[in-house]
Amino acid sequence: MNEQGLSEKEIFSYLEDVKSEDTDYYRVLSSMCTHPHRIAIEAHRLFIEANLGDLGLFAGAHRLEQEVIQMLGELLHAQSVEIPSGDSCESSVCGYLTTGGTESNIQAIRGMKNLVTEDGKKSGEILNIVVPESAHFSFDKVANMMGIKVKRALLDSEFRVDIASVESLIDANTIGLVGIAGNTEFGQIDPIEELSKLALENEIFLHIDAAFGGFVIPFLEKPYSFDFKVPGVTSIAIDPHKMGLSTIPSGALLFRSPSFMDSLKVNTPYLTTKAQFTLTGTRSGASAAATYAIMKYLGREGYRKNVQYCMQLTAKLVKESRKLGFEPLIEPVMNVVALRVPNPDLVREQLLKKFGWNVSITRNPRSLRLVLMPHNTSRDIDEFLQDLRKVTAEL
Repeated sequence: MNEQGLSEKEIFSYLEDVKSEDTDYYRVLSSMCTHPHRIAIEAHRLFIEANLGDLGLFAGAHRLEQEVIQMLGELLHAQSVEIPSGDSCESSVCGYLTTGGTESNIQAIRGMKNLVTEDGKKSGEILNIVVPESAHFSFDKVANMMGIKVKRALLDSEFRVDIASVESLIDANTIGLVGIAGNTEFGQIDPIEELSKLALENEIFLHIDAAFGGFVIPFLEKPYSFDFKVPGVTSIAIDPHKMGLSTIPSGALLFRSPSFMDSLKVNTPYLTTKAQFTLTGTRSGASAAATYAIMKYLGREGYRKNVQYCMQLTAKLVKESRKLGFEPLIEPVMNVVALRVPNPDLVREQLLKKFGWNVSITRNPRSLRLVLMPHNTSRDIDEFLQDLRKVTAEL
C-alpha cells in the first residue's frame, strides 16, 4: 500500500487497463455465466453494503432474500417455502441464498451427514455418497472437507447416470445420492424419478444439482421431472447468476424439510440473530436484491423467451455443424452441445490462438463443449463454424 492516496483518475485508469486483461463474453462459447441483466446490476448497486450475515441489521435485504426463495420454491414446485429467521425455520420447505453451486452442494451434503450422525446412525463409519461420473468437481471438495467417500456411478450411452451402477454402489454407509439436472459437460438430465425410487427404498437423501439447469429446464418445450415434484428429492441447488441473469455471486439452496436447515444450525451469540444456517458468515445482500429484481422483471414469460432464444442458437449450431460433417455426441437436451471433431484438444487450442474463440473440452469422450448463452448471437454461430472449418481443414 502506498503512503499517500492516489487520485481517483489514477486508480480508475489503472483499473480500466487491468479490466482489459479479462476476457469479454464476446467469442466465449465455454461459460455457463453471461452478462447480468442491467436491472440486476442496478439493484445490486442499491444494496451494495447489505450483509445478510447479520439479518437483524439488514431487514430489507433479508425480506428480499425471503421473496427470492419463495419465487424459486414456486419455480421448483415446493409446496410452501420459507427462509429461516436466524433462529428457526417453521414452514415445510426452507432455503437461503449462497455464493453458487459449489457452496450449495457442500451444504446439502453437510446436511445429510449431520442428520445421520445426529440420529446416532452410522457414527464412526466412513460415510459415502453416490454421484454420477458427470458430477461437478465441487463434490471432490465435499470429500476433502468432510471425510466422506464419493462413489462415482457410470453413465449410460446418453451420458445420464446409469441406475444399475448407482444401485450397485449403495451400501450400509451410503447417506445420499446426487442427481444432475443439466450436467456441466453435456447438459444432460439424470433420470431423477428413478434416483428418487432408490433413495426412498434405501431411506437415504437425494440432492439435485440444478445449478445450471434450474433456470432452463422449467422453460423447455419438453417437460422433465427433476424438482420437488419428485417425492424423493430432499434438496436442490440452483444458480440465478447463470441462466437466471443475476449478478455474481448469486446461488441458492432449497430443502424440502426444515429438519435439513436445523441440522446446519450454528449459534451466533453476538449477532442480531441467535443462529446461522449458512456456510459463509458475511453474505451479499446485493445478490438478493439483484436476483429479486431480475426475477420480478422478467417473470416466467421473460425466462421462457430467454431459454427459447438459447435453444434456437443451439439448434442452429447443430444443424450447420452437421452440414460440415460434425455430429453432436447426443441431441442437445438444453443449450449445451458436445461436438465430435478430430483431435479436439488441438482444435480448441487453434480456435483460441488463431480466432479468439474460447471453447472447452469434455473429458470422456473428448469432444468440443459449447454453451450457447444469451450473449451469443446467430452471427457468432456462423463465424465460429467458418473458423472451425478452417482449423479442422488444416489437421
